[in-house]
Amino acid sequence: MVDHEDLVVRTLGVCRIDSPLAPRLGARATTQHSVVEEDRVLFDDTISMAGARGRPVDQLPSLEPGGPRKKIYFDPAKTRVGIVTCGGLCPGLNDVIRGLVLELSRHYGVKRLVGFRNGYRGFIPRYNEDVVDLSPENVMHIDDEGGTILGTSRGEQDPEEIVDALERLNINILFVIGGDGTIRGAMDIVRVVGERGLKVAVVGIPKTIDNDIPYIDQSFGFQTAMAEATKSIHAASVEARSAPGGIGLVKLMGRHSGFIACYATLAKDDADYVLIPEVPFALHGDKGLLEHLRRRVQDRGHAVVVVAEGAGQEHIEEEQPGRDASGNVRFGDIGRLLRRKMVEHLDAAGVENNVRYFDPSYAIRSVPANPYDSAYCLRLAHAAVHAAMAGRTEVIVARRRRRFVHIPMPLAVSRRNGVDPLGDLWMSVLEATGQPVRFE
Repeated sequence: MVDHEDLVVRTLGVCRIDSPLAPRLGARATTQHSVVEEDRVLFDDTISMAGARGRPVDQLPSLEPGGPRKKIYFDPAKTRVGIVTCGGLCPGLNDVIRGLVLELSRHYGVKRLVGFRNGYRGFIPRYNEDVVDLSPENVMHIDDEGGTILGTSRGEQDPEEIVDALERLNINILFVIGGDGTIRGAMDIVRVVGERGLKVAVVGIPKTIDNDIPYIDQSFGFQTAMAEATKSIHAASVEARSAPGGIGLVKLMGRHSGFIACYATLAKDDADYVLIPEVPFALHGDKGLLEHLRRRVQDRGHAVVVVAEGAGQEHIEEEQPGRDASGNVRFGDIGRLLRRKMVEHLDAAGVENNVRYFDPSYAIRSVPANPYDSAYCLRLAHAAVHAAMAGRTEVIVARRRRRFVHIPMPLAVSRRNGVDPLGDLWMSVLEATGQPVRFE
């Protein structure tokens, strides 16, 4: 249960400076397509009577809306901005960078913008990373390319050293683009900034190709990743239908959340099985996956299996291979395990089989954003700039229930978003594939 107190956004102080955007805002009013800064956005639009507990509407949990303010906290002429990208690649990173730079430069008149190279390590002197000057000219066409012009890295860095760098460069606003680990790092930066009595706004643009950040409609890059994943599912289907006993096995991104596997399957509708981390499955036994797959191949001649990378980790036989630089557990390769188990099971049953294995993960995450994600990235960048210039800090910008809002960072990392095994998305997957509710 999220309470009103969980949704309070931190600010650096009272906004006393007229915004350069104020003339555009004079005629704005609340409509079904727009909310103004005085409004609040209900956190949950499906609150039951029991959930409301008799409270008046103005006491229900609500979010601060995103968007421009008539008064801002920072003087654009004196403001210096830093931008950093962290974690794995995701379609749309360059679009966000470009959107931040253009909005700050063209509409707010901020002239001093820098990018920190290769994630949080770009702040740390021992890595000897360059600081990149950012201007409208040098970001103009970066949205045509995948990846990030600033580079990225994983792993924690000392927040004291990061704030030292912010002080040396007189940075007033820091935009961090990354997932939950990046946001936790940003919270540490905010803590040190507060301990030193500095006035630095830290605003996050949440990035996760797996779509596993809670309380937001969708993370940027997800639409592109899902669309790219459908190509591999289609290729696996073609291969499976073109060989006796053909099986196409596709492993997609999704360490803890199976959204890409689910949506890509629904978009292509070629898969017979979808395996996700949120729904455990049995391999062996009469009602297990392998025996069901045998019957499917014998009945229809072919099958397609889509598996998210975090699914079925309980079946990995070798010792788990440690943790990565960000502290995340390295997962065993469920795709290779399934391929081996499929071949062994079908061979033992005397069923001819030809298993084709596809792992398009790196190819998917490195492509440029599609038009939907490009537009979404630009709007997120605009919302982030408006929030930061108004002195909001320790906050992410996001779209929730079609509204751009400010979500406090602690709430954004309080849990992980996942596919609900009892929800309508998973029900649609079961209907599309025809697979059993459970393999047990």
